[in-house]
Amino acid sequence: MTAELDESHQSLMRDSFASQTMMETIGARIATIKKGHVEIAAPILPGTKQQNGYGHAALTFALGDTAAGYAAISALQPGWNVLTAEIKINLLAPARGAELRATGRVIKPGRRLVVVSSDIHAIDDQGSETLIAVMQGTMIPFAPE
Repeated sequence: MTAELDESHQSLMRDSFASQTMMETIGARIATIKKGHVEIAAPILPGTKQQNGYGHAALTFALGDTAAGYAAISALQPGWNVLTAEIKINLLAPARGAELRATGRVIKPGRRLVVVSSDIHAIDDQGSETLIAVMQGTMIPFAPE
């Protein structure tokens, strides 16, 4: 399901993402948009670390949830949106490095529910990647108002 999206759909998604003040606060950016596949990256800023100096689990969760949500949006009609109904995270390793990248994917699209997943990697200064978390969840699509 990783076909290219038309520019107008991508533009709507980028505008929607830009309106998320939390993503702006943590320096997140959309790296890739394809149908059913969205990658979001963010630096591990001093204000997003936990007491041991690693990226906070809340940062990991926020990026994974957002990437999964936008992957779901990319599989819907332009202008539609989603809300997270439930999502589970398995934290696998500390968020060490300079940046986190969350890759959201649609597992099963649907009219009432969209099943999604995310893999979150920490990337160090040399570009080495470590899988630090996996997520799976359900999004509820809704029509534009």
